[in-house]
Amino acid sequence: MLKRASFLTYGVVSYLVFFGTFLYAIAFVGGFGVPNPLDGPAAGPTAAAVAIDAALLGLFAVQHSVMARRWFKERWTRLVPWPIERSTYVLFSSFALIVMFRYWRPLGGSVWSVEDATGRLVLWSLFAFGWGLVLVCTFLINHFDLFGLRQVWLYATQRPYTRLRFATPGPYRLVRHPLYVGWFLAFWATPTMTLSHLLFAVATAAYILVAIQFEERDLVHEHGRAYDEYRRRVPMLWPFARRSAPGSRLAQPPASEGSY
Repeated sequence: MLKRASFLTYGVVSYLVFFGTFLYAIAFVGGFGVPNPLDGPAAGPTAAAVAIDAALLGLFAVQHSVMARRWFKERWTRLVPWPIERSTYVLFSSFALIVMFRYWRPLGGSVWSVEDATGRLVLWSLFAFGWGLVLVCTFLINHFDLFGLRQVWLYATQRPYTRLRFATPGPYRLVRHPLYVGWFLAFWATPTMTLSHLLFAVATAAYILVAIQFEERDLVHEHGRAYDEYRRRVPMLWPFARRSAPGSRLAQPPASEGSY
């Protein structure tokens, strides 16, 4: 009983840390009243700042991807009990972001700056829509499973865990990865694009495009033919992209296991 209660408490605390980090990330990227925002005047040598920022982004990318791989989970769950594996992943991801928020070095400069009031309103609206889309998509694919709460709750109530069935709700009928579309909007839609914002946006865009390849391998492995057919019918990120013909074939990639 104590073990189940402690796992549930751990999962809830991990989730609260994540949600606080998510809200802080909105303020960090948007520059809303945080002590060390993404954008700001350069505070030191440019080369050193770029190296530090790139290392912080790399730390998050490595943690976020490696801990989500199937081979890592098979070894990791020998140390970390399975019911709290996802919560631990979420907690470590939050810590990697917190480190980035703390040590980020703004680069100053300006790539573009939109002064027109209507243009600024449009870009801020896209920024808000992007973050909202990310959050909504997590609920469409089961928010509580994604962030580990479902796993610890089922364990605490002594019920077996069942895998989520494959489904394509709402925006998933238009593109395969609407959550990533939300990230693109959140990171690129800004009235003022500084050098540090550009570095952040380019690095995260590259990471997303690479991560999608691993995630799709995982999804084919988990859902088999259903996801393979879905890939043929629905574009990856752009809803107006040309889709594959019904009779076309895609090589099934090797098995792996995805992240969020």
